[in-house]
Amino acid sequence: MHRVVALVRPVQSTFELGCAAEVFGTKRAGVPQYYEFEICAQTPGPVQTTAGYAMYVPRGLAALGSADTVIIPGWLPVETQLSDAVRRALLRAHARGARLVTICSGVFALAQTGLLDGRSATTHWARAEQLQRDFPRVRVEPDLLYVDHGDVATSAGAGAGIDLCLHLVREDHGAAHAALVARHMVLPPHREGGQVQYAPPVPPADALDGLLEWADERLGTPLSVDDLAAHMGVSSRTLARRFADRLGTSPGAWLLSRRVAAARSLLEETDLPVEAIAARVGLSSAVNLRRRFRDQVGTTPGAYRRAFRAS
Repeated sequence: MHRVVALVRPVQSTFELGCAAEVFGTKRAGVPQYYEFEICAQTPGPVQTTAGYAMYVPRGLAALGSADTVIIPGWLPVETQLSDAVRRALLRAHARGARLVTICSGVFALAQTGLLDGRSATTHWARAEQLQRDFPRVRVEPDLLYVDHGDVATSAGAGAGIDLCLHLVREDHGAAHAALVARHMVLPPHREGGQVQYAPPVPPADALDGLLEWADERLGTPLSVDDLAAHMGVSSRTLARRFADRLGTSPGAWLLSRRVAAARSLLEETDLPVEAIAARVGLSSAVNLRRRFRDQVGTTPGAYRRAFRAS
C-alpha cells in the first residue's frame, strides 16, 4: 500500500484537505484500494479548521518518516515561516524518495525548503505574483492547473488539487483506475485548459493618457498598432517603448489580450454565435477567434461558454 500523509496546520482548510482525502483516503465499493491515508501535524492534538471546528490529529511529524507521498493541503497565511522541525521533516522525506505534493497555497511552504528552486510550480492565479515575488528562483506557471516533476508536484487553486491528485493516481495506477475514481466522485478525470479561464479578465489600466480606454471602445473595428500610435501622436516605435515601460508588453499583444477578454465577456453574457463574437471583438472570423482564444485561455470558445455562461 502506498502511504499518503497530509501535513496539516491551524487554521486548516477543510476543502483542500478534503481533496486529498477523497482521492486517496475514501474507500469505495468496487474500486481497488491502493492507498493508505492519514494526517499529521507538528503538534498532535486539536487543530482548528476554516469550517469553525477543530479536528483531532493523533500523529506528529514522525508520520512523515514512512510516507510515500506527503501532501501540504494549503498554507495560510502564506507568509508563515516553516519551523525548523517541519523543514527538516520535509527534506528528510524527500531525500529518502517520498513525493512532496502541494495544493493551492501549500506551495509557499514547499518553496521555503528550496526544493522548487530553478523549477516550475503553480498556485492559485490570485497568488501567482506573490509567489514569484517571494521566491524569485521558482519559475511560476500561473496558467497551469498543476505541475508534476515526479518528486515534487504543485497545484493551482483548491479545486485544482483534485485535478492533481487524480493525475497522481493516473501516474501510479493508470488512466483506467483514475477514471474509475473520478467517476465515483462524479468528476471528469481530466479538465481541459488551464486556470487562466477562471481568472477574471484584467481591466485596462489607464497608464497611457486615455489611449487604453479609447482602444477598448473600438475593439470591433479593424484597429491596428499604427492606429494606436496615430491616436497618441507618436511613432509606432515610441508607442512600443511606452507600452514596454508602463505595461510590460507590446501594443499588439495588449490589443489581442483585450479582444480575447471582450470575447470572454460575450461568451458568458450573450447567446451570440462565435462568428458574430469574432466580428464584434475585431478578430474577423470564428477560425481566428478559436485559434487566438485557445492560445490565450487554453480552451475553446465553446467549452468556455459551457463552463461559464451566465444563466
